[in-house]
Amino acid sequence: MKSEPSTYSIDDLEREGKTQWEGVRNYQARNFMRDEMKIGDLVLFYHSNTKTIGVVGIGKVCSEPYPDHFAQNKKSAYYDEKSTKENPIWFMVDVCFVEKFKKTITLSEIKENKILKGMKLVQKGMRLSIQLVLKKEYEEVLKML
Repeated sequence: MKSEPSTYSIDDLEREGKTQWEGVRNYQARNFMRDEMKIGDLVLFYHSNTKTIGVVGIGKVCSEPYPDHFAQNKKSAYYDEKSTKENPIWFMVDVCFVEKFKKTITLSEIKENKILKGMKLVQKGMRLSIQLVLKKEYEEVLKML
């Protein structure tokens, strides 16, 4: 799960303990969250658009997917007039804090790792805020600490 630290960082998650992962407005990322994420799934927390880009910690999915109510709030930056209570388009999950890494596993380090060459994160044009990570990729990233 990617986030710009100026918007929401691993430090924010650590301080709050839990957050709603709202505002996903890409259908493929929404589908990953809505259809694939399960309570207890561990997620790599990734900082993007910052000086040091990379994986900074671990979160855990701590709710079932549910409609993103910000989509129905006209005052929200995530408002979508097509999304209604009766027919929600956008979904979110709650993410709980697990761990903040002592060092960032940088995007450059991930790209240099031959085991991770097929990881969605390093594929050309892959800019989704939520991406599936295979178990072997997850374990390899953790070995890089």
